[in-house]
Formats: sequence, structure tokens, C-alpha cells
Amino acid sequence: MKKFLQNKKLLSTFIVIIVIFTVLGGSVSLRNKRNAPLLVQSLGNDIVALGTRIVDVPVGLISGGLNSAHEILNAQDENNHLKRQITNLGQTKVRNASLEKENRQLKAALNLKDTLSGYTLINASVISRAPDTWSDLLTINKGSSSGIKKNMAVMCGGGVIGRIVEADAASSKVELITTTDESANRFSVQADAANGKTVHGIITVTANNQLAFTQVVDGRKLKAGTKVYTSGMGGNSPKGLLIGTVTQKTRDSFGLSDQIRIKPAGDISDPSVVTVIERQVAN
Repeated sequence: MKKFLQNKKLLSTFIVIIVIFTVLGGSVSLRNKRNAPLLVQSLGNDIVALGTRIVDVPVGLISGGLNSAHEILNAQDENNHLKRQITNLGQTKVRNASLEKENRQLKAALNLKDTLSGYTLINASVISRAPDTWSDLLTINKGSSSGIKKNMAVMCGGGVIGRIVEADAASSKVELITTTDESANRFSVQADAANGKTVHGIITVTANNQLAFTQVVDGRKLKAGTKVYTSGMGGNSPKGLLIGTVTQKTRDSFGLSDQIRIKPAGDISDPSVVTVIERQVAN
């Protein structure tokens, strides 16, 4: 009996294997012979494809939106970065131009040592200049503690631009030669005429804010381009500091004396480094 049951199990297993191979072979043969898949298989494939499309559409939209948002954020960051670069470039250009100008003024101040021997030179920086007194006053960062005193001449760019009118411990005020204050202490100046004589006068400011060499007895012999220097008469201003050059000769409003227009030699418009001249008096 046991032997029969064992043979029956083996026979059943063999039959199942044969049926499986038969079904598989038949399916393959049927698939090869049919031009289209079975209805059930086709329906299943369509359902799967449709479900994939339904899922892909919102996923694609979300993914595209995220990519677009990411690109916008990146574009904004790049735009901000470029703006910062442009701003930094502009600031760098301005800073370089300022440093170049300051360098030229420092060189001019150092060159004074070759022509102003016998005078003490004190270099200082301009720290303020009020808009309402732009052509009258400026403030420098050196004062009495550095040896600066009232009425000392101040130069910039190789020419006189004014004199000290107030000296505090750590700062001083410079009154410019372009000041329109009628009570200002004017520079006594001189120039060499074509006949070899020395012509004396003072520096004043005309109605149109131009420098003039006035109170000249006979300025007709002063040619255009003649250099005008301080005469050293009065105050603490030493002799021989360049004021400017002659540009034009006219008569004053009363017709009594010559009025000679002067082009300033110093940098009055935008000084940043100045040199204060301390006059040395011989014992």
C-alpha cells in the first residue's frame, strides 16, 4: 500500500510538471502565432500604462516647478552677486583715483624740500570742509601740538592755497586764498617784470571769485605766464612761495591801478594732503 501511495505521489508530480510545460509551451506558441496579445493581457497593460501616465504628469509638473524655482533663485543670486561686483568695481575705481591724487599731492609736498630749504614743512590731511564755506575754510588734522601756528602759509599741489587762521591742539583751520571775506588777511606778493624790476601787490578775490594781483603801481610790464610769489612781507608767510601765474591784465573799476588775473598754482578745488610752511627766523 505504501509503495502504491509513493508511486501515486511521483505520478502526480510528473503530471503537474508536464501540464506546466504544456501550458508554457502553448502560451509561447500562441503568443508567437497571434498578432495581438490576449484581451486580458492587453487590458492589464493599458491599465498599467494609464496609471503610469497619471502619476507621471503631476510628478513632472512638480519636478519642473521645483527646477524652475531653483533656476529663478540661482538667477537672483547671480544677479545680486553681479550687482555687488559692479558696486565693488565702482568703489575700487573711486578709491584708486583718490589714492592716485593723494599720491601726486604727497609727491608735490615732498618736492617742496628742494625749493623751500630753510623752512620747516608739516604735512597734514584735510579732515573736513563744510559746503557753506567751501571756498573759505577747511580743517586739517594737525594743530599746535605739531608746531602749527596762526598765519602760517599752507600749500597743496605745489602752490599756496591759504593760511592758518586757527590752531587748536590737534587740528587747525585753513583760510583759503579764494575766500570772499573782506576782513581776511591777504597775502603780500611779488613778481618779476619784463624790465627786471620787482612788482609788489596783494592777492584779492574779484566779484566773479577769481584771484587777482592788485594794488600794483605798474603791472603793464607783467606778461602772461609770469609767476607770482609771496613777498614775505607781513605775517608768518615766508618769501618765495608760488601763488600762481599771470593770465590777464586789466585796470580796476576806478582806473587807478592795474588788476592782474592770477591762475592759482595750488590745488584749491579738492585738496586732501596739504603742507604747512613754518617760517624760520635767523638768530
